[in-house]
Amino acid sequence: MAQADEGGGEVLDLQGLKCPLPAMKTRNALLRLSPGAALRVLATDPLSAIDVPHAAALAGGRVTAISREGAVLTFDIVRSGGAGKEFGS
Repeated sequence: MAQADEGGGEVLDLQGLKCPLPAMKTRNALLRLSPGAALRVLATDPLSAIDVPHAAALAGGRVTAISREGAVLTFDIVRSGGAGKEFGS
């Protein structure tokens, strides 16, 4: 599911997955990245528009762009220096 994009960041293709999987997989991927690393997430679940940015923030990430092409939502996220938080904290 994770690949490198042309800018050197990681691409996480979560198309077809339903809530809560896109948020959980985004969070887990961000926690594995070094501070400053980029992650692009592709998702088709409409709830991802809410859940992915929230999960990114909890994992110490910052969403820098969100776009939609057809049913595909694309999130560009940068891992910040924070350690992240557990869900429910």
